[in-house]
Amino acid sequence: MSANIDEEKVKQVKEVDLTAAGRGVWLVKVPKYLSEKWKKNSGKCDVGRLKITRLKGVQGAKPEVTFSTNDDQAKQLVPGMPSTTPKEHKFLLTGVGNQNLVVFSEKKSEPSSSAAEIITERVAIEGKVIQRAECRPVADKSYLQLKKLQRELCNKPKREIKQITTVPNSYKPVSNHAANIEHEKKMKEGGKRIRDDKEVVKNRLFEIFEKHQYYNIQDLVKLTNQPVTYLKEILKELCTYNMKAPHKNMWELKPEYRHYKEDK
Repeated sequence: MSANIDEEKVKQVKEVDLTAAGRGVWLVKVPKYLSEKWKKNSGKCDVGRLKITRLKGVQGAKPEVTFSTNDDQAKQLVPGMPSTTPKEHKFLLTGVGNQNLVVFSEKKSEPSSSAAEIITERVAIEGKVIQRAECRPVADKSYLQLKKLQRELCNKPKREIKQITTVPNSYKPVSNHAANIEHEKKMKEGGKRIRDDKEVVKNRLFEIFEKHQYYNIQDLVKLTNQPVTYLKEILKELCTYNMKAPHKNMWELKPEYRHYKEDK
């Protein structure tokens, strides 16, 4: 790991939730048009029905697995796809072999104004892969239409010549954008931050923390008017950085420097 990585971005060791580690799950490869439709699903309706038929009297035979897409899902429009996509699908089952595959889930914190980055709050194992399968559409009329459209899109040239029938609007180039002007204005007003003496900055920080117990790095930079990297070096000597709620991503004085009055 590089030595110049900030301590704030170093992730804490998380415990893995193994509640569902013994649950068996299937690893299924689906066509692209199905995954695009599932991404657009609101989660309030079923995407389809799965039917597993086991052959009686035949030892060692694999079950027949079919998947039928919901009618609303089949008619849902996706860019580059026909109005209707294949509804009936079959699963081609294959074994896992000697592979040990598991499914992980990760829950991350919502970004806030004070948070520098998104932090992982929970990691869990959702199950162990016991079966691999490939979802293949049945070669019906809708499937042939889909393949025809895909072939047309592949053969379509990326660039086309279009004849202009109207006079195009002429736009004058902008010499300087509003965002750049605003940035230059702030730099002129604030100027370049100059490092003050270390003891002076420490005394200023003690005065600041007398008013409030917790501060984020942006507020401390404004109050001390010091460069961020230089300020963080001093903060690491005097303060601790909170990684957990309710004061996540905020600095507070170390216990040996605190002298807050206890609440009655």
